[in-house]
Amino acid sequence: MNVAEYASFDAVGLAQLVAEGEVTPAELEGAAREAVRRVNPRINAVVETWPAQDEPAPGSAPLAGVPFLIKDIGVSMAGRRSELGSRLAAGHVAHADSFLMTRFRRAGLVTIGRTAAPELAYSTTTEPVLYGATRNPWDLERSAGGSSGGAGAAVAAGVVPLAHATDAAGSLRIPAACTGLFGLKPTRGRVSAGPDFDEVFNGLAVQGGISRTVRDSAVLLDQIRGPEPGDPYWAQEPSRPYAEEVTRDPGSLRIGVLAQAWGGLRTAAPVAEALSRTVRQLASLGHQVEEVQVDLGVGWDEFVLAGAHQWTANLAASIDELAAATGRPVDSSTLEPPVLASYHYGREVGGTQFVAALALRNRVARSLGRYFTGHDVLLTPTLPELPVPLGTHAEGAEELDGLGWIRRIFEMSPFTTVFNVAGTPAMSVPLAADAETGLPIGMQFAAGYGREDTLFRLAGQLEQAHPWSDRVPPLWAGNPTGH
Repeated sequence: MNVAEYASFDAVGLAQLVAEGEVTPAELEGAAREAVRRVNPRINAVVETWPAQDEPAPGSAPLAGVPFLIKDIGVSMAGRRSELGSRLAAGHVAHADSFLMTRFRRAGLVTIGRTAAPELAYSTTTEPVLYGATRNPWDLERSAGGSSGGAGAAVAAGVVPLAHATDAAGSLRIPAACTGLFGLKPTRGRVSAGPDFDEVFNGLAVQGGISRTVRDSAVLLDQIRGPEPGDPYWAQEPSRPYAEEVTRDPGSLRIGVLAQAWGGLRTAAPVAEALSRTVRQLASLGHQVEEVQVDLGVGWDEFVLAGAHQWTANLAASIDELAAATGRPVDSSTLEPPVLASYHYGREVGGTQFVAALALRNRVARSLGRYFTGHDVLLTPTLPELPVPLGTHAEGAEELDGLGWIRRIFEMSPFTTVFNVAGTPAMSVPLAADAETGLPIGMQFAAGYGREDTLFRLAGQLEQAHPWSDRVPPLWAGNPTGH
């Protein structure tokens, strides 16, 4: 199988070819490695590759034989480096598989490498000092998003059809929006974070994947969902596989539309126009669509302050643990300015401030929960503007303290973080592109706690009515030179 053929299939399609004996896992692995060779020197999405360890029998699992990439944070693969995008953790090797890695193997995925992440996943762009900036295959001067920017760039460029991603403030949905992909953040408690963690960032962070097709994400979530022994809580299991939901009629959904973000932050004209087109598309499909105002239950400044307390305190504890394990100092030789400033800020967060931040999390979850008693879905832009030029996040960052950095991150992606705080599922769907630049624009759909089924039905309907998987960026592995 040549790379052009390989890149034209999604993960489910490749697995079907393997099951039918049309291609072998080794041939797919070879095509994936050639895809890396063609495009990665220009996008810097894959930071390491290795020989495949797994040899799943054809047809033995839903994704048997499909090449796969894991993120450089959030999952552990025995014997492989996990450097968290940071000089502080450079060279760190995982000693055992995490529960998630075990499930990736059981799904039949053949993991061949790891993708770039910003330092400690603490940004919404992927530009770490450790291994340099990841570039967007739609425009090499622009960000691929973060913190799963390496995953987004690799899938968008055709290296793999599906890649591991995490999401604590939009880290899965933002790269999906920046690179023209589908990405669904699951409900809190849907996928285990164990055994090393009971929850990450007090439940803000969840595990998932980024894909070109809806069905790939649905099949992946079917394979990794469900509790493990010792998990502190878990979401109720769905009544049927998510893969079946993709082809089911969603019915006429009650969809509220939030055009402008919380805190008075404005949406750029190209994104607002794309949102209006999406509203018309939804109405043509028979959905009940209306503009709404959604009360967070707290003011924006209070939301940002609580976020800073919760994020930086967790970050500081993680950094202290890493420093103890590596014997390295916590200073500018090991940490980038925003992360180091956030570490110092987090060390000063008091216990009462931290508890107050958790109480605010509850208020936001209750307020959004009330919204979803009257609506099935909330539609927003995923991002308020087009993918930003590389370096935008870093402008003046050395002058920011931990609160200032969190404010910058939240205000650059004001629509996404709320659903991490509430723990509800949300997805970015690549429904539009900017007429002038051709850059992709993602639309975010959120549903009530545990209602990934609703989102997958809607996403499947939208994908059928307005297909996107044939739209590929200028830098694409399926082209002979990558261009």
